[in-house]
Amino acid sequence: MNTAFTLIKRNSKLFFKDKGMFFTSLITPAILLVLYVTFLGNLYRDGFTSNLPDSVTLSEDIIEGLVAGQLISSLLAVSCVTVAFCSNFLMVQDKANGTIRDLRISPVKPAALSLSYYVATLLSTLIICFSATGICLAYVAIVGWYMSLKDIFFLFLDVLLLVLFGTALSSIINFFLSTQEQISAVGTIISAGYGFICGAYMPISSFGEGLQKIVLFLPGTYGTSLIRNHTMQGALAEMQNQGIPAEVIEKLKDSLDCNLYFFGSQVNIGTMYMILGITILVLIGLYILLNKLKENI
Repeated sequence: MNTAFTLIKRNSKLFFKDKGMFFTSLITPAILLVLYVTFLGNLYRDGFTSNLPDSVTLSEDIIEGLVAGQLISSLLAVSCVTVAFCSNFLMVQDKANGTIRDLRISPVKPAALSLSYYVATLLSTLIICFSATGICLAYVAIVGWYMSLKDIFFLFLDVLLLVLFGTALSSIINFFLSTQEQISAVGTIISAGYGFICGAYMPISSFGEGLQKIVLFLPGTYGTSLIRNHTMQGALAEMQNQGIPAEVIEKLKDSLDCNLYFFGSQVNIGTMYMILGITILVLIGLYILLNKLKENI
């Protein structure tokens, strides 16, 4: 156990000392927030107003609260996974520069080595993503705050689960990588594509019917919906308090992916947590199995 702890410290220190990996991971959420506010803010704002009947009007504060909630939910849903991949590239770099060979011929158990990469990635990603969550909450407080303490608690829980998911997924994919070129290719694909398939960039409700059904088989979709529910619940509740009809609010929640429907049946919050939790356990189990099989070869 002491060996694993030493390796975790080593991997964490190397990540934070590597200015390329660290600053890329750290500034990505901040850059995304600026880009989202600049380019997606008006798009989201128009989307809210267009989905409301002509007879319904919302105050500017509520609209800004809804926009802020959607913006930060999109950012955090993507960052929790993409940052995990950046943090986990140390495992591939050790293969590329030959460090892994030195570690394997030392008296280090393969299980301790695999565990160290996973835990170091998890800790590094949590530090960055929790920091990003704090920045996002500060932004919401400036433009339109409607979140309760309960919403904030569940938001941090959602971020934790998505980081666990991203760490497990990146560990499995990076297990098969061994060169810098492969790191660049996978990093580009994940950064460019994950936001679309998890419904962060564009609501799933705007996809075609066939693509909607495919995306609903992906666990990241439910992670995005969980974050969206907890960042927007306060603003939606305030709409109800101001007398906005319940059917209008439900239609808005459908368009925002707060409500997800799997082949016509609505997926409740508890089921979303269950799907994400089971997926994390399966991916961790698969990572352990891959390392066990490699030991036996």
